[in-house]
Amino acid sequence: MEKRRVVITGAGAITPIGHTAAESWQAVRGGVCGVAPISAFDAADMKVKLAAEVKDYAPEAFLDKKEAKHMDRFTQFAVIAAREALRDADFSAENADLDRCGVIVSSGIGGLQDTEEQHDRGRERGFDRVSPFYIPMAICNMAAGRVAIEAGFRGMCSCPVTACAGGTYAVGDAFHYIRDGYADAMLCGGSESAVTPLAIGGFTSMKALTAAEDPNRASIPFDAERSGFVLGEGAAVLLLEELEHAKARGAKIYAEMVGYGATCDAYHMTAPLPDGSGGAKAMAMALRDANAQPEDVDYINAHGTSTHLNDAGETAAVKAVFGPHAAKLAVSSTKSMTGHMLGAAGAVEAMFCAFALRDGFIPATINYQVPDPECDLDVVPNVGREAPLRYALSNSLGFGGHNGSILLKKWEA
Repeated sequence: MEKRRVVITGAGAITPIGHTAAESWQAVRGGVCGVAPISAFDAADMKVKLAAEVKDYAPEAFLDKKEAKHMDRFTQFAVIAAREALRDADFSAENADLDRCGVIVSSGIGGLQDTEEQHDRGRERGFDRVSPFYIPMAICNMAAGRVAIEAGFRGMCSCPVTACAGGTYAVGDAFHYIRDGYADAMLCGGSESAVTPLAIGGFTSMKALTAAEDPNRASIPFDAERSGFVLGEGAAVLLLEELEHAKARGAKIYAEMVGYGATCDAYHMTAPLPDGSGGAKAMAMALRDANAQPEDVDYINAHGTSTHLNDAGETAAVKAVFGPHAAKLAVSSTKSMTGHMLGAAGAVEAMFCAFALRDGFIPATINYQVPDPECDLDVVPNVGREAPLRYALSNSLGFGGHNGSILLKKWEA
């Protein structure tokens, strides 16, 4: 079967640095840091006091008050982003074959906030008195389900739960699903909202989060003083379409999606393979999938979490795949601005890659101060730069050893 071409025609997002896709991208261009003291709860007695929360968020500003009440925050974010993506794409359900339109939206943790609240309620009143909406609000797939209900998309509806790689899996799986002829359009991405006492405590206990108290020295990927990631929240949803389907309705196109690779380290619950070989295989697979050469790639949006193991291992992986060309690559981490949005991270970063290709702009790794010999790539320190870009790769490496890479190409009509 001939492989069909797939393009990005719509984008929506709500992130720690913007309430829309355009606002978030403008903040990336300006090097805005979304890290700040935790406001969701009183963290005074906790070791970790910083997070990258969605700022000034009021559900009723985006959603009907009654419908918002029956959605966990992560689902609210997904629905908000999906609505924006459809508006941005000027996509009309009335003119589409909705049986050939689907949804793949990831969440790594789901409705943890509601789980904590209902557990407290159960302890106080008895567990038979918890909300009847608890289960359908908390399960990870409900963001995908609500997006499908909202859009009326009746094709495949799924939720990859692959930790920090989930958003990339969602976008990559949607790309293959369209490319191989099973759908004409897919809403895909990720959503997460886990800035809660239990999540912060759990990640702190396993020493994954930084305890830094200066927002400008907390999420510092590739910096020698990095000491863990900053937990972020938010969502991004992209509308992917088969090229001829998009052209037939006169859609604008941000970028073409051309390659996807997914592998597993099969090594450790949380630690990546030290040599980065699992991630390297995913990158190489994405290149092969696109019939692209390493030298074609100009920019990599790295997983770049600001943990010692990830950043060093990912650097080794890039060198293994790209050889001498690695020295010419720009390899930045926008997590320096957004924090680590877990199941939403890969989707947000895929969106940033699409915008980078469209605008010819490479995002910076902000707040970078102390070089690390183990991370000696061009990390685009502190200030983004204008540059002609042809291909951009986005990496995600998750707990459980999940690795995902997607390759995007600049759209040229």
